[in-house]
Amino acid sequence: MKKTEPGRLVTLQSGDRMAIVAGSGRLPIDLAESLAAGGHAPFVLMVEGEADTALASNDHQMVTIEQFADLGTILRRRQITHAVFAGGISRRPRITALRPSLALFRALPRIMGVLGKGDDGVLRAITAGLETYGVKVVGAHQIAPDLLASAGPMTGISPQKSDWRDIEAAAQAARAIGAIDVGQAAVAIGGRAIALEDVEGTDGLLARVKDLRSHGRLAGKARGVLVKCAKPGQELRVDLPTIGPATVTSAHAAGLAGIGVEAGRSLVLDAANVVAEADRLGLFVVGLPQAPP
Repeated sequence: MKKTEPGRLVTLQSGDRMAIVAGSGRLPIDLAESLAAGGHAPFVLMVEGEADTALASNDHQMVTIEQFADLGTILRRRQITHAVFAGGISRRPRITALRPSLALFRALPRIMGVLGKGDDGVLRAITAGLETYGVKVVGAHQIAPDLLASAGPMTGISPQKSDWRDIEAAAQAARAIGAIDVGQAAVAIGGRAIALEDVEGTDGLLARVKDLRSHGRLAGKARGVLVKCAKPGQELRVDLPTIGPATVTSAHAAGLAGIGVEAGRSLVLDAANVVAEADRLGLFVVGLPQAPP
């Protein structure tokens, strides 16, 4: 089956039906509202313990992470033609909690093969599994392209000359860990990377940077930058780097001067409030050129 091209906007026809596999955060809500406004009210698979309860106002079903092997069956039963993954998932499935099913036995070799991989490897396997059921997996940016980060400064404040050294150092570090499917973000202070994202996510990374401010080698160093960018070769339909107003607040608490995101390959949620909060706190937010393939 031909896959939907990662960068092409999705135009839903009258008989099409979109499902949102909803994790945590604001993105699933924004997508549900966007789809409903366009006349295509979605079916939402709310991941238990992750999805915002506000999504229950949509046609929905609650699923656990251990039921992901059954997603194809569930979506086919609901006559779903397209699906989008949105929001965070904080844990991997527990093998002991998997319920026996025909779909699970079919997917078991794939599941066992990716459990030790990073997020991109897992999401690729889930995406491929869904597409065997005839469901087209699309990216959030293909439904709501206005969520994509634009190039250049987004705020009234722009990076200083010294900030660009930090931006370059953090971008190199983020792409290095992305190449081995570890994370999408890094923080640089004083022209060198000092902290890298891992399973803790961006919130945990920024909390760690805040604690590191008292470290002897960083004491007295001001400013610094958070950079988020897509992993080299990443499946761009799922898990694009994302920032929102809370990212700005946490970056400020960590003593940083600003945030850089890869333009066209990162999502900015609630962009108006991101800009307003950054301007209020004196931070810059800038869209960076895409890395070469």
